Amino acid sequence: MFQFGMDRKTLYILMAILVVMSLGRYLGNTNELLNLVLTLPAVLIAITFHEYAHAFAADRLGDDTPRTQGRLNLNPLSHLDPIGSIMLVFAGFGWGKPVEINPRNFHRKISMSAGEAIVSIAGPAMNFLLAIIFSIVFFAIVKFAPLFVLTQFGSILITLIQITVVINVGLGVFNLIPLPPLDGSKVLNHFLPYNAKEWFARYSQMFYLVFIVLWITGIAGNILSPLINWVYEGITNLVAFFFGIV
Repeated sequence: MFQFGMDRKTLYILMAILVVMSLGRYLGNTNELLNLVLTLPAVLIAITFHEYAHAFAADRLGDDTPRTQGRLNLNPLSHLDPIGSIMLVFAGFGWGKPVEINPRNFHRKISMSAGEAIVSIAGPAMNFLLAIIFSIVFFAIVKFAPLFVLTQFGSILITLIQITVVINVGLGVFNLIPLPPLDGSKVLNHFLPYNAKEWFARYSQMFYLVFIVLWITGIAGNILSPLINWVYEGITNLVAFFFGIV
């Protein structure tokens, strides 16, 4: 995932503002409150598998840094970042505790730049894979156990699955934005010519600032929401077609 180029105090203030602004829609609204509760396990799944994918990819490429730091597991406590998790709950996009890697440890069969790109893309790719898997589970239940969906437990389970798909799509799309410190920036960096890489590195702090401004002003959300909806509809429509559900 990524680390912000700003102090934690500022992030906590921004997080508090976001939470306070969001609380109004949950107070006195049972359905919204239930959705919030069901979002929590979806966030645990999305972030845990995302960060594990980063660690797994690095380990397979020869870097044992994530393994020695205890990140090569599916224990949510190893991967959750408090601020990023709350952002994912309330804003639909967020982050986990960054997986540290040492590109110099990668196998010599692959360049450090290519290795970093592979490790970076592994996180979002895992989220999209999870979105597909949970979509398959969702439509399998709808098709083969329609009466179960009508039960209270079935209704809650279906809602949880839908939220899990949305959260994973949101996390995957968000991290593919090609701006530092997101995963997409490392993927883009691999394909840039040398001069462009130098320019990108020289002005990385400026890109941090651009990202923060887009995030605080809500512009990032306005840009991301249509993309997230498009990817979500694409995945669910494809899986629905596979099950013969129109």
